Amino acid sequence: MGKVLELDRVYKAYKFGFIPKKKQVLKGISFYVNEGEIFGYLGPNGAGKTTTIKSILNLIFPDAGRITIFGEDSLKPRAREKVGFLPENPYFYDYLTGREFLAFYADLLGIHGQQKEEKIKYFLNLVGMEKAADLQLRKYSRGMLQRVGLAQALLNDPALVILDEPMGGLDPIGRKEFRDIIVNLKKEGKTVFLSSHILQDIEMICDRVAIILAGEIVNQGYLGDLISEKVLYTEVIVAGLPASEFSHLGESVSTSGNRVLLKVYEEEHIDRIIRLVQEKNGKIISLIPRTETLEDIFVDLVKNQ
Repeated sequence: MGKVLELDRVYKAYKFGFIPKKKQVLKGISFYVNEGEIFGYLGPNGAGKTTTIKSILNLIFPDAGRITIFGEDSLKPRAREKVGFLPENPYFYDYLTGREFLAFYADLLGIHGQQKEEKIKYFLNLVGMEKAADLQLRKYSRGMLQRVGLAQALLNDPALVILDEPMGGLDPIGRKEFRDIIVNLKKEGKTVFLSSHILQDIEMICDRVAIILAGEIVNQGYLGDLISEKVLYTEVIVAGLPASEFSHLGESVSTSGNRVLLKVYEEEHIDRIIRLVQEKNGKIISLIPRTETLEDIFVDLVKNQ
């Protein structure tokens, strides 16, 4: 498995203020993305995620370090020929329709004739925008712009797809559809670099992740290696009994109707709760062990930063 993207000790600083002061935004970051994987790039606002992406694409130039795409220096145009990119806040000419917008980019990419029409139709359908294809972009919602932006990013059949906060502005159904598209891109052999602050999405679909805080990579690796399988607590939902029955066995989180949600931290208390429910003619609705999540790791890192 080859490396599609690699950053080696990349630095970038900006000057801010009326009397310019230099602020180091990227502080020698290093990571790599393997061929055919979905790589999650995670960090809070201002951590340096977008600056990293702009450096990869040569929209800005790093002060030091090396970036390679498909083994080529990223400064070479041919290194970026097979890259598709969806920015966090895409801006398009408002008075084009979705179909005209994709046709414009197809022309820029040298895609013409029947192939052009087929590609536009295929990608509009892929992102669920075929019904709004002839609507002007100024009438699109942010989520619709994200969808047509993704179609544009895929027009050149890229081997590497870079997505900066692609789930922004999408409702839960839209996020699920976007996740499915990203997973299918991997199945087609493409590599996906996904920058996001939506931890659930990253945990659900990414193979490896890197976490950036204040311009530094503080953790990276395979999700299975980063996330412990140790049970933190067991979540138990019981019906038919008051919360007071379990005050000595677990932490009562909430009650709704005749149901009680408990957090049980001691494993030996689980059997006692089961016996108690049976004796009192109650009912266990669910019993779910909760292991460490990517959110737990992320929050812990941010708190200790």
